[in-house]
Amino acid sequence: MSKTVKQFETEVQQLLDLVIHSLYSNRDIFLRELVSNASDAIDKARFESHSNAAIIEGDAEWKIKLIPDKEAGTLTIRDNGVGMTREEVEKNIGTIAHSGTKAFIKGLKEQNVAEHPELIGQFGVGFYASFMVADRVTLVTRRAGHEKSAGVRWESAGDGSYTVEECTKATRGTEITLHLKDEMKEYLDEWKIRSIVKKYSDYVQYPVCMDVTRTEVPKGVNGEEIEGAGTIEKTTEETLNSMKAIWTRPKSEITEEEYEEFYKHVSHDFDKPLKTIHYAAEGVSEFRALLYLPSHKPFDLFSPERRKGIQLYVKRVFITDNCEGLVPDYLRFVKGVVDSSDLPLNVSREILQEDVQIKRIQKNLVTKVLSTLAEMKEKEPEQYLAFYREFGPVLKEGVHFDYANREKLQELVLFESTKTEAGQFASLKEYAERMPEGQQEIYYITGTDRSALEQSPHLEIFRAKGYEVLFLTDPVDEWVVQGITEYGGKKLKAADRGDLSLESEEEKKEKEAQKEEATKRYQGLLDLIKEKLSGHVKEVRLSSRLTDSACCLVADEYGLNANMERILRAMNQEVPESKRVLELNPSHPLMQVLAGIYAKDQANPRLADYCDLLYDQALLTEGSPIKDPLRFTRLVSELMVSDGKAMIGE
Repeated sequence: MSKTVKQFETEVQQLLDLVIHSLYSNRDIFLRELVSNASDAIDKARFESHSNAAIIEGDAEWKIKLIPDKEAGTLTIRDNGVGMTREEVEKNIGTIAHSGTKAFIKGLKEQNVAEHPELIGQFGVGFYASFMVADRVTLVTRRAGHEKSAGVRWESAGDGSYTVEECTKATRGTEITLHLKDEMKEYLDEWKIRSIVKKYSDYVQYPVCMDVTRTEVPKGVNGEEIEGAGTIEKTTEETLNSMKAIWTRPKSEITEEEYEEFYKHVSHDFDKPLKTIHYAAEGVSEFRALLYLPSHKPFDLFSPERRKGIQLYVKRVFITDNCEGLVPDYLRFVKGVVDSSDLPLNVSREILQEDVQIKRIQKNLVTKVLSTLAEMKEKEPEQYLAFYREFGPVLKEGVHFDYANREKLQELVLFESTKTEAGQFASLKEYAERMPEGQQEIYYITGTDRSALEQSPHLEIFRAKGYEVLFLTDPVDEWVVQGITEYGGKKLKAADRGDLSLESEEEKKEKEAQKEEATKRYQGLLDLIKEKLSGHVKEVRLSSRLTDSACCLVADEYGLNANMERILRAMNQEVPESKRVLELNPSHPLMQVLAGIYAKDQANPRLADYCDLLYDQALLTEGSPIKDPLRFTRLVSELMVSDGKAMIGE
C-alpha cells in the first residue's frame, strides 16, 4: 500500500495543541511517557509469548534502547515489544476512541492547564508528549510474529496531518525518532538522559539502555595504563535503570519520591497520590500489592469504557491491566500493582474472571483499602474529607452492591445535613450522637442539591422539633438508603415519604384530637380537592409535617418520590405511573380562605382553579415541572389583578 496523508481527529489536534503549549515547563515527562509505553509493549509481548512462541522471533532479551544522535539532532526510543499493525497505528495515534473526549477538551480549555498539568495526565496523552520537544516525529513499527515486510512507518510534524505507509522492518517492536527542536537539544546530552531515566523510570523492570562513549588510555595485560600510548574512544552499552520492581522492595528502602514516580508511571497522572498502600499478603493467598488512592478523580470515572486501575503480574510477569476481578467496581479509582505467586503464568484473561485465587485476592484488597480509609477518617479527617469530596459518590455504590462489607462502608459514608455548613459532612455515627432524647429515627431527604432541599416544606416540622435531617444529593443515594435501612438500632426514615410521627405519646394524643377536629372542619373541602385532582394525586389529607407552607406532595412509604423519578428519566428508564399524596397545612390562612369560599358556595368555579394552583404549587416546591405552565401563569395573573383591585378599592 502506498504512502497516504491523513488528518488527525479534531480532538487529537486540540490535545496536541494543549500538550505543546500548556505543558512546556514539564517537558521532561515526554521521555517518561515514551519509556512507559515501551515497557507496556514489552509486557504485552511477554504475555502473548506464553501462548505463542513465534512472538519471540529468536530474541528473548527484552530491552528499551535510547539512541541520541547529536549530528542528526534526533533522539530515538526503541523497544522489542509487541509492535503494531497499520490498523493499530492509525487507531492508537490518529484517533482517540473514548467517549466524553469533547467534554474533556472543553474542560481543559476552561481551566489553567499550565497550573494543573494533572488534567492532561488524566487523559494519558503518552505518545503526544513527544511534540513538546520535537517538531517532527517518526515512528517505525512491526507487530511481533508478522512478516518483516509488514512494517509501518508513521510521521507527523504535529500540524494537523500525518503520513502512514508500509515498510520493511527486520525486528519486532517500535522505534520512535524525535527530530528535536533547536532549543531542545539538551535532551541529547548523556547527563540529561541519565537524570530523567533515574528520576522517572528507575523501577521499569526492563533494561533502559544507551551506548556511552568514554575516552580511555590503553591498558596492558596487567591492567596498568600504557605510557605514551595516547587515548582511544571506547563505546559500551550501559543500563541506566536499576530494574528493581518497586513493589518487591522493603518499604523502608523506598523514598516518597520513588513511590510518587511509580504512581505516575502506572496511572499516567501528573499529580501526587493521596495515599500509598504497600503490603504483602501471606497464608492461603500470597501476593504483593502496591496500591494508590488518587488525589483527584479521573475524567472517565463514570465512563462505561473506563479500565480498572490495577495491573496484575504473576511472578513479576505482566498479565493484564484490566482484570475485572481484582477490585469491585466501587473501588475502580484505586491504582497500582498486584503481583501473585499462586497464579500460573499462562492464565488467560477469561479464566481470571472466575479464578478462586483472584477472588481471594479481591477480598484481601477490599479489606485493606477499607481499613486504610477507616484509619484515614479517624486519624487524618481533613485528608479523608479531600478523598471523599472526589470519590464519595463512587464509594457509596458499595453500600448497595457489597453486602459483605456494608457495615464497614456505612462507617465511611458522609452526608451534608441541616446541622452542617455547606460543603461540610457528617457521618451516621456523628448524627446518632447528636440525636436529642426522644428522637426515634434517623431522617433524610433526597434531591439534586442542598440549596433546593433547604427550602423544602418537608423540613418544617423537623426545624420546629430541632431534629437533624441528612441531605442526600448524589443520585446513588437513592440506592444507598435501600442498603442502609438502619444504623445503631435507629431506622432511616425519608422526610418526604409516608406519614410522620415525631411526637411523644402525650403529644400524639393531643395532635390526634386536633387533627380529628380539623378534619371535621375541612372534610367537605378535602373531598372536593381530592375529586378535582383525582387524576393527579392518590389522596388529600391534612399534614402533620407542615408549619409554614400551605401544601406539599408526599410519596408512599416505599413509593417513588420526585427525585427518584428524575433519576430514572435521566437514565432513560421507564418511570412507572405513580400518584403522591397532597398534604395541606390546616393552620395556614389559605386553608381558612378556601374553607370560607367552600362554605359560601360549594359550586363556585374558582374552587377548581384554586385546587389546580395548590397542586402546581406543591409540584414547584419539590422541583417538578407543572403540567400546564400557561394556565398556571394565567391563574396567578388573574389573582394578582383581583387582589390589586381590592387593595385600591375598585
